[in-house]
Amino acid sequence: MDTMTLWHISGWEFAALAAAALLVGFSKTAVSGANTVSLAIFAAVLPARASTGVLLPILIVGDVLAVLTYRRHAHWPTLWRLFPAVAAGVVIGTLFLVWADDAVVRTSIGAILLLMAGVTLWRRRKAEADEEPDSVATRSGRVKARSYGVLGGFTTMVANAGGPVMSMYLLSAGFRKLGFLGTSAFFFLIVNVTKVPFSVGLGLIDGHSLLLDAALAAFVVPGALIGKWAVNRINQRLFEQLVIAATIIGGLQLLLR
Repeated sequence: MDTMTLWHISGWEFAALAAAALLVGFSKTAVSGANTVSLAIFAAVLPARASTGVLLPILIVGDVLAVLTYRRHAHWPTLWRLFPAVAAGVVIGTLFLVWADDAVVRTSIGAILLLMAGVTLWRRRKAEADEEPDSVATRSGRVKARSYGVLGGFTTMVANAGGPVMSMYLLSAGFRKLGFLGTSAFFFLIVNVTKVPFSVGLGLIDGHSLLLDAALAAFVVPGALIGKWAVNRINQRLFEQLVIAATIIGGLQLLLR
C-alpha cells in the first residue's frame, strides 16, 4: 500500500493527525459526526485511499472508549434492525472501492451527507417533539432503518464517513442524547471491527499504517475525556444542532476538496 510511516511525515503533519485523532475521541463521546473533520485532515495529510485504512483503527479505539462510557444507554432493537442493511452497504462499498478513484469517492460521500442533513432537517420540522426510539418498529420505521443502514454501511466502508449518516438516522428516530451516544457507540464498534478484514484485503491496512496508528492512538483518550466532560454541559437542542452542523461541514469539505 502506498501509505506513509512516521518517518515520511513532517512534524506539522503529525501534529495535524494527532489533533484529528483527539477530535475522533471527542466525537465518539460528545458530538457524533464531528469526526468528518478528522476524515478531511487524514485525507489531506495522507494519500486519500490510504488515509481510510490509517483512520479505521483510530476510530475503533474511540469506539471502545465510547462503549465503556455509554454502554448502559444502547437501544438494541434499533441495532438489530440496522445490521443486515449495513452489511449490505459494506459489501456495496467494498465493490465500489475496487474501481472508484478518490475524486468519485469524495463527491459521492459529500453529496450523501448533505442530502441526509437536508432530509433530517425537513423531517424534524414535521416530527412530533416527543417521538420515541421505538418508532423504528413501524413499517415506515423499518424502511427508514434499511435505507439509512445501507447508506451508513456504504459510506463507512468507502470513507469512514458513516457517522453522519447514522447520526441523521438516530436523530430522526427521536433518540435523546445518552441513548443516541450509547446506540451509536455499539453500532460503530461492531461495524468498524467488521470492516477490518475488508480493508486488509483491499490493502488499506498494513504494518506501516498500524505503526502510525500506534503513535496516534494515545491522542484519542484525552479527546474522549474532554467529550465526556462536555456532553453533560450540552443541552439536547444544542447537541442536535451541533451534530447536524458537523454533518453539513463534513459534506461540504468532501465536495469542495
